[in-house]
Amino acid sequence: MNGTLRLAYQLLVNDRTKFTALIVGISFAVFLMVEMTSVFAGVLDHSSATVHNIGAGVWVMDPSVQTVANSIGMPDYVLDAVRSIPGVKYAVPLYSGTALLKLPGGVFQPATVVGLDDSTLVGRPRLLAGKIEDIYAESAFLAVKDSEFAKLGNPRVGSELQLNDHRVRITGIAEVVSSGLFGIPTLYTTYSRALQYIPNPRFTISYVLVEPKTSRDIPAIKRAVAALGYRAMTSREFVRSISAFYKYRTGIGTNILIMTVISFLVGLSISGQTFYTFIIENLEKFGALKAIGATNRVLIRMILFQAGFTCLTGYGLGVGLCTALILLAKLRLPSYVSVITYFNLALAFVMVLVIAAVSSYVGVRRVLRIEPFDIFRS
Repeated sequence: MNGTLRLAYQLLVNDRTKFTALIVGISFAVFLMVEMTSVFAGVLDHSSATVHNIGAGVWVMDPSVQTVANSIGMPDYVLDAVRSIPGVKYAVPLYSGTALLKLPGGVFQPATVVGLDDSTLVGRPRLLAGKIEDIYAESAFLAVKDSEFAKLGNPRVGSELQLNDHRVRITGIAEVVSSGLFGIPTLYTTYSRALQYIPNPRFTISYVLVEPKTSRDIPAIKRAVAALGYRAMTSREFVRSISAFYKYRTGIGTNILIMTVISFLVGLSISGQTFYTFIIENLEKFGALKAIGATNRVLIRMILFQAGFTCLTGYGLGVGLCTALILLAKLRLPSYVSVITYFNLALAFVMVLVIAAVSSYVGVRRVLRIEPFDIFRS
């Protein structure tokens, strides 16, 4: 650090009250921006939990499906037609629906029931306890141990529940990649048992899971499915479609955007006003530097350094505070879905740079108008 930048640093931290106000304002703005966008990222990630957990290559569905949780039943002939498409390695049905469970204490609890193909069990979760073969036993279900597991009464292997006057016996405890968004636990069973236990409309296939022979066969499979009047999407495309629904078809995206903009404006107003006050109070010092030969270029570099140092310090503290609080919240609230991504950090960093640029511009304009004669005359 050369002499002018060292001097700029001393001028900045000399007034600890102003310096602290700048750091706190920017840190608070960064904290709000990262927190808001992280909550939104977590919502989008968990809204596609079933897609991540099943892990199918291609999903066939009704064209009106907007989210994985709101499936629309398809007739059985769709499964047979998809299996006959060239390039399809295999295709299996998947059931996804909601049921009302009765716990041992008499409490009723809604749950998501996923019915896997009886023959292949494609999409089955990894078991923590029990054997996967036991899913074929009478009344057998697998309970997913995620953030909502406690709502089932923390069952163990052998525990019994009730579903529509049917006995539900837990034969395994499983784990999945991602827990759901809507705060209800998940059970896995066979496709036929899901249809037997849960009342359904005429068409019962929620999705057809397709494994193509090669990735080059996917476009032809999509065209063939479209000719049947249905839609086929890869897992990645399905996740993007679900994310787009929550971004643009619900109020979540708009509300998060408004809160992020408000956070940015709060940081901009606090830092801009405080930095301007800092410049005003140090005009005599900048004028003195100008009188002893400091050029406008040197003064601009000093102000840019001060604004950049303050904003980057506030950015680091804000991100650190947000990370710590998210970690603490997840330890206390297992269903908390906030996720910090590189996009969140990059967005907050760009906004901090804008704050630094605006604050610098305000300071530079005032400093460049200084006349050394006026300083010494006063």
